[in-house]
Amino acid sequence: MAWTGPEPDADGWMRRFAASARATEAELTALDQRVGDGDFGTNLSAGVGAALRRADAAPGTDTLEHFAEAFLDEVGGTSGPLFGLLLQAMAGAVGEGGWTVVALADGVGEGLAAIRRVGGAAPGDKTLVDALHPAAESLRGSAADPAGTPGSALAAAAEAGWAGVHRTAGLRARMGRSSYLGDRATGVPDPGAVGVALFFASAGGEVRELAPHLSASGV
Repeated sequence: MAWTGPEPDADGWMRRFAASARATEAELTALDQRVGDGDFGTNLSAGVGAALRRADAAPGTDTLEHFAEAFLDEVGGTSGPLFGLLLQAMAGAVGEGGWTVVALADGVGEGLAAIRRVGGAAPGDKTLVDALHPAAESLRGSAADPAGTPGSALAAAAEAGWAGVHRTAGLRARMGRSSYLGDRATGVPDPGAVGVALFFASAGGEVRELAPHLSASGV
């Protein structure tokens, strides 16, 4: 996928993610009220707020690591610690391999494996894994292209993530609060999956609203 904007860096990406989470908090909350506990938007917004405070208190340090620590230590709910595992794996891979497509692919792949190991979810269970798995696969494919850049790779991962979100709308949940709703949750995309797609989309720019991204799901 072509990338026309400036190449993203970790600090800019995380700050845009924070802005996106805050801008879409109400939409995420409304979505989670339909299929979950109704706290996903609030928890995500609180997580990025805590992460920014950590990052701003130590300028010039690893923003990814600050975000990982905040989500692991300070965010409630199920998704917060899972996002923390993803961010932690990414921070480790980028810290070791540099800001490259290969390092990003390794970090996201390791984060996905950790999330699946801890949470037990698989693709098709209607969880955030349904967006993270295709995003990870997309990054793995991008890493095989020697001419690829982090910007183009992350843009493709975001597209794959949103496609995964749309697929969750047609799934019957097998895990989490949505699983207790049975067919009543069918037709509604998984909020955690939306959060993952939002995360990757924010690499390219702040997301001000979810509605245009969710329209293909019929929401």
